[in-house]
Amino acid sequence: MEGCKNFLFKDLFSPVQYLKSVGPNRARLLKRLGISTIFDLLTYYPFRYEDRSHLYLIAQIKNGDEKTIQAVVSRQIIVMTRRGPLLKVVMTDGTGEVIVTCFNQFYLKDVFTIGKAFIINGKFNRKFSASGRSGKAEISNFTYEMLTKDEDDLIHTNRIVPIYNITKNLNMRFLRTLVKRTLDEYLPALSEILPINIRKNHNLCEEGFAIKNIHFPENFQTAEESKRRLVFDDFFVLQTVLALNRSRVKESPGITYEVSNQFVDEFESLLPFTLTNAQRRVINEILKDMAIPRPMNRLLQGDVGSGKTIVAAASAYAAIKNGYQAAFMAPTEILAEQHFINLHNFLATLGMKSALLISGTAKKERKKILQNLSSGAINLLIGTHALIEEDVSFNRLGFIIIDEQHKFGVMQRASLRSKGLNPDVLVMTATPIPRTLALTVYGDLDISVIDELPPGRKRIETTLYTERKRNEAQELIRNELRQGRQVYVVYPLIEESEKVDLKSATEEFNRLNKVYPEFNIGLLHGRLPSKEKESIMQEFKNKKIDMLVSTTVIEVGIDIPNASIMLIEHPERFGLAQLHQLRGRIGRGEYESLCILLAGLRLSAEARQRIKAFVQTNDGFEIAEVDLRLRGPGEFIGTRQHGMPDLKIADILKDVKILEIARQEAFNLVNMDPHLLRDEHRQLKEMIKFFYRGRESLIKVG
Repeated sequence: MEGCKNFLFKDLFSPVQYLKSVGPNRARLLKRLGISTIFDLLTYYPFRYEDRSHLYLIAQIKNGDEKTIQAVVSRQIIVMTRRGPLLKVVMTDGTGEVIVTCFNQFYLKDVFTIGKAFIINGKFNRKFSASGRSGKAEISNFTYEMLTKDEDDLIHTNRIVPIYNITKNLNMRFLRTLVKRTLDEYLPALSEILPINIRKNHNLCEEGFAIKNIHFPENFQTAEESKRRLVFDDFFVLQTVLALNRSRVKESPGITYEVSNQFVDEFESLLPFTLTNAQRRVINEILKDMAIPRPMNRLLQGDVGSGKTIVAAASAYAAIKNGYQAAFMAPTEILAEQHFINLHNFLATLGMKSALLISGTAKKERKKILQNLSSGAINLLIGTHALIEEDVSFNRLGFIIIDEQHKFGVMQRASLRSKGLNPDVLVMTATPIPRTLALTVYGDLDISVIDELPPGRKRIETTLYTERKRNEAQELIRNELRQGRQVYVVYPLIEESEKVDLKSATEEFNRLNKVYPEFNIGLLHGRLPSKEKESIMQEFKNKKIDMLVSTTVIEVGIDIPNASIMLIEHPERFGLAQLHQLRGRIGRGEYESLCILLAGLRLSAEARQRIKAFVQTNDGFEIAEVDLRLRGPGEFIGTRQHGMPDLKIADILKDVKILEIARQEAFNLVNMDPHLLRDEHRQLKEMIKFFYRGRESLIKVG
C-alpha cells in the first residue's frame, strides 16, 4: 500500500474506467450497476455474505443442510427429457460425491468442465436407501464460483465472502477482486466525515473500518457494526443537506405579508360553510410563516376530503390582499380545471381576477392571459406545466401553490419559483405521506397536517366482489339510482387493449347504457377536449347525469355530495393511494356510501394484500404506511429525490431509529455551524460538495 497516501478525497470521484483491469467495456457494465466513479465502487455494498471460513466436507452433509462446499468436477451426465437435454454434474472432494442438477442451465456444460474446482452453496438433499444407507448428496438450487490457483483465491474462499448484485457479462469474482484492490489503494483517501463526539455518543465505528469490513468482514459482528455505521452515514449526509437547505431558505430575504389577527374569521365569513379546527390551525401556521421576512417552504398534507384546497385558497387570498400575485400549479388539466371552477367564482365575488392556463388554451385566449398577467390584472393564475413556459411572466409573483407536487420534477418547481422574487411556496400532497418519508424526502420543509375531516362526512363501506357477483353489484347500483343518488363507475383503461384483457371505459359506457336505459350516463376520460370535460362535470354536478363512467381522471378534487356509490373495475390494476383517492370522491354528503371493488378472478398475492388493506380502513395515513411497506420507498420518492444523495445501504422502513438519531444530529450540527466552516466539518462539506457538482441550485427547491 505504499504510495496510496498520495490519493486525495477528490480522486475518489475519478471514473472507474481507469482502474487496472476495467477499461471502457467493463466500465459500461459497471455503469448498469450504478458504478461510475471509484467512490461508487467503494460504496457498492454486498447484499449478503457466504460463510466460506468453514467449508464442509461432502461426507458431513446431511439432508436439508444449507452449506458451502469446495469440490472438483469428476464427470458430466446428460439426460434426455421431453423438454430437452438436462445437465447433471458429479463433483467430489475426496470424502464423497455430490450431484449438481442444472435445470434450464444447459449452458453450464461449458463452465463445469472436468477437473475444475468450484465453491458450491445452497440447500442439499441426501436420499437414504431402504436399508438406511446414506446416498449421494444432491443439489439443484445453488450458487457457484469457480476457483483458480492464483493469490486472489484468498479473497474468494476460507473467509466470510461478500455477495454482490451483478449484471450479465460481469463476473462476481472479477467484481470482488476489483473492490478488494480498490479498497487497498484508495481507502486512506476516504477521511472521516463524522465529528468524534457524534461517533462516541452513538457508539459508531470509524468510517474506514466500516467501509473495509462491510466488504470483507473479519466476522459477522464486524459486518453488522459496519452496516450500522454506514446506515447512519446515509441518513446523516441526507439530513445535513436538508438542514443546510432549510438554513439557506431562512437566510434568504423574503416577503413580509401583513395579516390581521381576524383574518381567519374574515375569510370564514365569506364561505358557505365553517372551517374545521384543523383547517383554522393550519391556516394560522401558514399565515405565521407568511408574516416572517423569509421565503416559506411548507408542505400541507391531509387525508382525502380534509379540505386542503380551501386552506391553499385562504393563503393565496392573504397574498393577493397584500398586492401580490399567486400561482396554483396542478399536474393534470382536469385537476387544474377543477381548481379553477372552485376558485374562480369565489374570487370574482371579492373583486379578484383568476385565469386558467393549460396546453389546450386557445392561442388568442393565451395571449390575452399573458398580457393581463404581466400587467398585474390577474391575481391568481391556475394551470399545469404551462405555467412554467418561458413567455409566462408575472408582474409581482409572491405566492406559489403546487398540488400533488411529487408529480413535478425539481427543475419544474425551480422554474416556477424563479418567476417571482423568493416567493412563498406551499406544496400539497394528494394523500398522506408516511412519517419516515416525510423525514427523508420532505425533511427540509415545514409540515402542516390537517388531521380532521369536515363534520357530516359519512364512513364509506368498502366491499370486494368478483366477476361472478357482477349482477348483484349492478342491482345495488340500480337501487341507489332509483333513490335519486348518483354513481361513479371507474375503469383503468380508456380504449380496448389487445394485450391486457380489461374492460375499457369507452366500451363499457355503451354496455351500461343498455343495462340502465332509464338513466342518463356520461363518459369522462383524459383525452376529451377541456371544454367537453368541464361540461360533463357540470352536468354531473347539476344532477343531469346519473352515472359517470370514468377513468382515473376523477381521482382528485371533484366534489359531488349526491354521489353515494362507486364501482371500481379491476381494483388490482390501481395503486393503494390511487384507490384511496378514488374512494374519496364519495361520502361527501349526508348519505351512507358504498365503494364496490369488482376484481378479476385471478389476483396476485401482492394485489390481495393491497385490496385487503384497502377494504379494512378508510384512514389515509394507515393506507400510506401499508402502501410504503408493499411498494417500498422508490415510487413514493419520485422526482423529489432527484438531486438528493442516494441511500446506498439505509432502509427507511427498517432503520427508522437510526434515521431519527441522524436527523437530530445533522440539524444540531447545522444549527451550530450553518456553513460548515469548522475544521471538524470540512470533510462533510467536501462530501456534500462532490454530491452536488453542477446541482447546487436544486437543493434550494421545495
